[in-house]
Amino acid sequence: MIVTEEPTAKRVCAGVDWAKDDHAVCVVGPEGEALQRFMIKHDRAGLKDMVRRLLRAGVDEVGLERPDGPIVDALLQAGLTVLVIPPGQVKNLRSRYGSAGNKDDRFDAYVLADVVRTDRRRLRPLELDTAATTALRTTVRARRDMVIHRVATANQLRAHLQIVFPAAAGLFEAIDSDVSLRFLERFNTQGQADWLSVKRLGSWLTSIGYTGGTDPAVIYARITAAPRGTTGPEADILAVSTRSYIAVLRTLNTQIRTLATSIAEQLDVHPDAKIFTSLPRSGPVRAARLLAEIGDARGRFPTASSLACLAGVAPSTRQSGKVKAVTFRWGANKELRDALCDFAGDSRRANPWAADLYDRARARKCDHPHAVRILARAWANIIWRCWQDNTAYDPAEHGGLQRILNQDQQPAAA
Repeated sequence: MIVTEEPTAKRVCAGVDWAKDDHAVCVVGPEGEALQRFMIKHDRAGLKDMVRRLLRAGVDEVGLERPDGPIVDALLQAGLTVLVIPPGQVKNLRSRYGSAGNKDDRFDAYVLADVVRTDRRRLRPLELDTAATTALRTTVRARRDMVIHRVATANQLRAHLQIVFPAAAGLFEAIDSDVSLRFLERFNTQGQADWLSVKRLGSWLTSIGYTGGTDPAVIYARITAAPRGTTGPEADILAVSTRSYIAVLRTLNTQIRTLATSIAEQLDVHPDAKIFTSLPRSGPVRAARLLAEIGDARGRFPTASSLACLAGVAPSTRQSGKVKAVTFRWGANKELRDALCDFAGDSRRANPWAADLYDRARARKCDHPHAVRILARAWANIIWRCWQDNTAYDPAEHGGLQRILNQDQQPAAA
């Protein structure tokens, strides 16, 4: 008896190349032929027209370069399957269709559509996080952006002060701290600082409720030991820039605190909060950041390795003949990598297992970032397991940690 395979279904696929104002769409047939090519405007009418034309053409699956935004929402609401092909992969795939490697929106739309047709088994349908996780991710990233802006502005203020008022540049531990900003608001030129004495400085620090613990005499000695700054009418002109930097830092500090409060409130009511808040040294912001970047769509990471690879903490291995190279993984979700490494690097201060793993990596001559990535790779396994099982991290159930603790107890008992 001869058994013949049933012919596979004829598939019609599409690709959309995302742009700022309008988007290129290509529909390909079962043999890779371009059935339709058209452009749509980035507005409500354009998105509706795109969905209508795709459904009329019999499209079921659409390739895109990004996993979010109005186009993705419109496609998913229409019941279409979205397959995300990162821009880096699209760049490499262009050579598959031509040697020139030129960037063209219409051509990229065809590449996206045809890759969906030919490499479907390699692609995983897009799974969206819940609205609560998406909102938390937006808030977490907004706070991080503002922290980056604060660091940049603080550096600009410090560089400015080193020229016009050197004594104030390193007077307190952090130039963007409340006491430092209040000092600069009151004494923003060298001439104003010349009025100070140890007694006057001590009285002023008491009036603002200073709790830094540094003796006023020490702070005053820093002022008198520093090079003198600009004086005279020019100092008043330069003080305008000083006050501008202070105003920006004040605003950033306020908004960072506002976002931190919002993050804590969102985290309190999130179903997955217990998983991430149970990790060592994971305060509200750090736990929320891990949750937001990993998400809550469990199907996105079917294995711990898939999480580690996307986070860029698993090394990339290249081998040709007898040559084998293990290198840094450049293709990764940088936000996820930063969140995981930030947590891992600080976890060693509260978790003996993490400290031991980090120390052993350093003993092998790994630099600090490399050792942190090794630790983050190990934490990825634990976090993934807790995440999949929806259980909090329990140190008593962590075999590696218990072995380290038992090793420490045995010498003590001896």
